[in-house]
Amino acid sequence: MSASTHTVTNQPPPLVDYDLFAEDHALAEAVARHVADESAEEARDELSALGRAAGSAEAQEWGRQANECPPVLRTHDRYGNRIDEVDFHPAWHRLMERGVAAGLTDPWSRPDGQLRRTAAFYVWSQVEPGHGCPLSMTHAAVPALRREPEVAAEWEPLLASHTYDYGLDRPASAKAGAIAGMGMTEKQGGSDVRANTTEAVPLSGEGEGAYALRGHKWFCSAPMSDVFLVLGQAPGGLTCFLVPRVLPDGTRNTFRIQRLKDKLGNRSNASSEVEFDGTTWARRVGEEGRGVATIIEMVAATRLDCVTGSAALMRQAVVQAAHHTAHRAAFGATLIDQPLMRNVLADLAIESEAATALAMRLAAAYDGAAAGDAQDKALLRLAVPAAKYWVTKRATPLAAEALECLGGNGYVEESGMPRLLRESPLNSIWEGSGNVQSLDMLRALQRSPDSLNAFLSEIGQTRGADHRLDDAVKDVLTDLGDLDGIEGRARRLAENMALVLQGSLLVRYAPPAVADAFCASRLGGDSGLAFGTLPVGVDTGAIVERTLPTPLADPAS
Repeated sequence: MSASTHTVTNQPPPLVDYDLFAEDHALAEAVARHVADESAEEARDELSALGRAAGSAEAQEWGRQANECPPVLRTHDRYGNRIDEVDFHPAWHRLMERGVAAGLTDPWSRPDGQLRRTAAFYVWSQVEPGHGCPLSMTHAAVPALRREPEVAAEWEPLLASHTYDYGLDRPASAKAGAIAGMGMTEKQGGSDVRANTTEAVPLSGEGEGAYALRGHKWFCSAPMSDVFLVLGQAPGGLTCFLVPRVLPDGTRNTFRIQRLKDKLGNRSNASSEVEFDGTTWARRVGEEGRGVATIIEMVAATRLDCVTGSAALMRQAVVQAAHHTAHRAAFGATLIDQPLMRNVLADLAIESEAATALAMRLAAAYDGAAAGDAQDKALLRLAVPAAKYWVTKRATPLAAEALECLGGNGYVEESGMPRLLRESPLNSIWEGSGNVQSLDMLRALQRSPDSLNAFLSEIGQTRGADHRLDDAVKDVLTDLGDLDGIEGRARRLAENMALVLQGSLLVRYAPPAVADAFCASRLGGDSGLAFGTLPVGVDTGAIVERTLPTPLADPAS
């Protein structure tokens, strides 16, 4: 007699063996329109290969293991020697190895490099977002290091390498690749880095640019990286420094890991507090007293990754919700075919597509700016903080609503949805919270008038195409014309500027159903405050159909 008490029915199959790039129409279309014709095929093939790897059961298992087996700090070895090492699960190293090999630390070596690298970051971080932090910081460190050509010549080839060479057993000169981290904030100041108290003392007899550091960093991510950019108070003021974990002679630099942070999400990544004891060797990067101006290059690049990471998280949440509801029936019909669920899914999909379109436009602008396009460079100064503010803010409510689409199944860890929800607030905090971004946007408006001209030129390409977008742009201009109490209204301004930029991109490039729904609900005010309140007349079926992934017939193909 069978011991079974039930048969499992009405449950969705696992969402595995699909191409995260090719099945994401918004992403694939954005890459196609921004990439140069001569490299389009190569970029598409490269990203599709990564997309298939990200959708594989193997990679998804790496992500689960890395999240469920977080890093462990070992301050001493068995004999009592101070070692300050962090142990990671092997799955973390597999994720890092594949990410580095895919060029996620290297936007420099190929045409449209930032666009292709950002698209790859978007794809691969959907497997497990925690390891995206060291990948992001490694690529972002290069612009800051270029302020000191001699330092850049030593480190840039290692940071841009496609080889993941882990371990503190050798100096960087003996490695095939290196990973970078960053330590800016201190417990007394947080985002106010000018309140830092870490002391940097010039070292005599060691050549120009050598210093000893004494102080404490409240947040230092990926402490097992090979090198870090940190801020310290030199005789000439706040200055940027390069701190290697292993010195050129093979000895360990003094880098005391005090503890690892017990975080809400991002658990596969080690975030730490570190101490420099006065013997920590550092190399100055840039001029004394110009620390913020030097490291801001790194901050700006990581802010783009915050936008991209949130867009990727939203995409994964929407895909999981759509997949579940396409295979789950209730009240006599498949969930995805029921009008109210379609409204919810379509609303989520619109938010996701708008975030993706904006992230890819910013990435293309980075390539343009690197090639000398003054318009793109000016646009980034204003658009990056606005996008960072708004897109990262939308990730948490979207993740929560997508989780609810799975019902009780979504509240269970095995679904993966709780991991997405816990991760969702991170990018809004990382590299400057919402207030910091909004105020930075105001500074750009005040100090760089050309940034507003570039922004208006960008959204002006759709003038007359949609009256709701036109009206929203007029409202932004009205806000900009009233400087009374502008600081207290900075968040509202950042939100509205991000929305009109997203609306302009969707009107230009997205299918009419997507653009119309976005303009009606986000710009025209024809929606409620929760997801799933799109107005009557929106083609929810077309929007949802665009979102659904299709598993590969042959995962090996």
